[in-house]
Amino acid sequence: MKRALLKLIRLIVIGILEPLARFMKVEWSAFFRSQKPKLTIAYWKQKWARLSTFNWRRDRRSMLRIAYRTGLYLVLLFTFFYLLVYMGAMGAMPSRNELKSVQNNTASEVYSADGVLLGRYYIQDRTNVKYTDIAPAAIHALIATEDARFYEHAGVDVRSLGRVIVKSILMQDQSAGGGSTLSQQLAKNLYPRKNYWFWDMPVNKLREIIIARKLEGIYSKEELLELYLNTVPMGGNLYGIERASSRFFNKSAADLKTEEAAVLIGMLKATTTYNPRLNPEKSKIRRNVVLSQMVKYGYLEADKAEELKKKPLKLDYKVTNHNDGMAPYFREQLRLELVDWAASKKKKNGEPYNLYTDGLKIYTTIDAGMQAHAEKAVRNKMAALQRTFDAHWKGRNPWGRDANFLQEAMRRTDRYKKAKANGKTDAEIIEAFREERPMSVFSWQGTSQRNMSPMDSLAYYQKFLNAGLLSMDPYTGEIKAWVGGINHHVFKYDHVRSKRQVGSTFKPIVYAAALERGVAPCTWFPNERITYPEYDDWSPRNASEQYGGEYTMRGGLAHSVNTVSAQVMMKTGVNKVVDLAERMGIQSEIPQVPALALGVADLSLLEMVNAYATIANQGYRVEPVYISKITDRSGKVLREHRNDSHLKRAISKSNAAIMLHLMQGVVEEGSAAKLRTQFGLQMDIAGKTGTTQDHADGWFIGITPNLVTGVWVGAESPKVRFRTLALGQGSNTALPIWGDFTKRVAVDPAYVGYYKSQFPELSPYLQTLVDCASFREEPPHKGFFDRLFDNVGEKVKDTFKDWKEERKKRREERKRERKERRGE
Repeated sequence: MKRALLKLIRLIVIGILEPLARFMKVEWSAFFRSQKPKLTIAYWKQKWARLSTFNWRRDRRSMLRIAYRTGLYLVLLFTFFYLLVYMGAMGAMPSRNELKSVQNNTASEVYSADGVLLGRYYIQDRTNVKYTDIAPAAIHALIATEDARFYEHAGVDVRSLGRVIVKSILMQDQSAGGGSTLSQQLAKNLYPRKNYWFWDMPVNKLREIIIARKLEGIYSKEELLELYLNTVPMGGNLYGIERASSRFFNKSAADLKTEEAAVLIGMLKATTTYNPRLNPEKSKIRRNVVLSQMVKYGYLEADKAEELKKKPLKLDYKVTNHNDGMAPYFREQLRLELVDWAASKKKKNGEPYNLYTDGLKIYTTIDAGMQAHAEKAVRNKMAALQRTFDAHWKGRNPWGRDANFLQEAMRRTDRYKKAKANGKTDAEIIEAFREERPMSVFSWQGTSQRNMSPMDSLAYYQKFLNAGLLSMDPYTGEIKAWVGGINHHVFKYDHVRSKRQVGSTFKPIVYAAALERGVAPCTWFPNERITYPEYDDWSPRNASEQYGGEYTMRGGLAHSVNTVSAQVMMKTGVNKVVDLAERMGIQSEIPQVPALALGVADLSLLEMVNAYATIANQGYRVEPVYISKITDRSGKVLREHRNDSHLKRAISKSNAAIMLHLMQGVVEEGSAAKLRTQFGLQMDIAGKTGTTQDHADGWFIGITPNLVTGVWVGAESPKVRFRTLALGQGSNTALPIWGDFTKRVAVDPAYVGYYKSQFPELSPYLQTLVDCASFREEPPHKGFFDRLFDNVGEKVKDTFKDWKEERKKRREERKRERKERRGE
């Protein structure tokens, strides 16, 4: 195509120059011979003399013929060139149908249940806004500055076109501008310019003119303005008037003042030069130019403009990225899920949705108020806990003299893995890790700049304690708050989904399984170390190393007595506990060992909160939900959660109620008593603290009416921990965060009634089952026959229980076989 165009241009040039050559008596053929013509200075002086003796009367016919042929050939050339561009020979042109459904890359947005924008996913940072939601001052400033005759032309301003032909096309001055209408600029925004070699400017300008004419035939002037202000680049990766308003003035485009609108419109001339944050003085001068233009074209009174010009430039600059804003860990979890989900959904044109460009609206179950309270509670308590931890280990490393600790941590980093993939040896990588460089360093006092090596940085951050918090409605499964860590900029790992040893927070599942097996809640268990030969002489001991007396279930759970939990496990059966845990929502692999009673399983906070929600929901298991609805940019619902799923019962209603009563003992008389004394919480609370081996993990999961909240605290490595139980136990690390969060919610007027909310009362019959003391010093004396009857009775009861379960399984199998035969 280029070759044909060049050949045509050559023929046209020859056709224009031939009559001129004849007039000047130039040896025309010499121009096209292979030998160079003898075109000396004397030769050209002779020809110039010929032109200087031009006589209009004598030669006008020849000159008119030359002018006529020149004009004709130029028209033919332009027509041919126009057709080439129009038909797409110089690059595909959008059809009218494509322009009718034009959609620019738009960020997908995540909203809380109460309509708060949590965050956005994008390639181009853009939010579309309606024409009616743009301040009139911005519209007027745009027209007055960029295209004063916008309402008078149909996409092409003939008066300005001359400047384009002379400056941009003939002089190849790409910075000249001055002739593009708003419609043409919109065309350029929608379909960015391409490189066409030395035809670059003519082709791009003509493409924009053609597209602008099509746009004017499809859209109204207001719709064109809306499209333009949504697509215009505002510097960097920022697009559109709405996002620019949010970034520079922390408000929507509808709320822009006249002087603020003038600042943003003034940026369009040069987004960096007139950026109000980078170049405030230049931006102010440009703002005043825009205000003058508004006066010139009747959009603003002169007196008002002079008043506005005197005002200082005031910004409320707010820039955010995916690490900033509310619920960053939750949004990252959503992103990981939604990228694949969107790719599996097809649009009308058969293409898959793109999370970053298709402007999806994701409505979540997150409660913005609770999320804010949760993040504040984590920041508040973790900052104080970190100070205690630093003082506790002052002058020493928490990992002691373990020389391999930092080496192992280094191998887990992305920097190390990338270097390994590039063929670096360990020695080369370690050397690079020891080179100092400027770094931004996080601390609870604020970010600072330091010179550190990556290895020093690694050691510095290994000393930080982290946290996770998850809050859930136990009746609907809706997640209300999700805090995955202390700072998403630095610590990317989400501790809501990470798996850590759960410690004593697993004990309520063991006790619930015992109740399901028929063990009475007032059964007395001796607090003594017992060795179990059948399990390799396993002999669990209490963390306090105190023994003696007897506990009922309430007392054993309230004081987290390991010896009692082990006996409850033995009485219930490990397999029965594992089965119940799975029915309650635990999906991870659970070790089938008796030490499970003490919480040796590695589970996530999400799984544990889901299991506790089963207890709170009268024994019914609910699936966690955090996406309520997803729509496309036009509002069409692509996905919606419906609360009509069949609930699965995991625990009987009566046993779930008994478990709530037993777990209330943890708060009333056990390890969580400070929730009453220190935080002054008055609502009903059931829960359980948890502390793992060597105090590496601290837990507290609490149930209040209509809410289940779990908190985990620990370091990235279990080797980093407090040295003493008093400092490292869950009641000292995790419980204060839970208490702070719950207190913030309780006193918030938005959650009226939560402060003194209560669980349903136990029925009289269930009350009689739990009507017993938690602890007694000595068991009552029993004779020989009493003890014999107790032992025989327990064995008979267990045998009868097993027989009933076996009979139930056989009945279900026979029923399933009959159904299969009927189906055949």
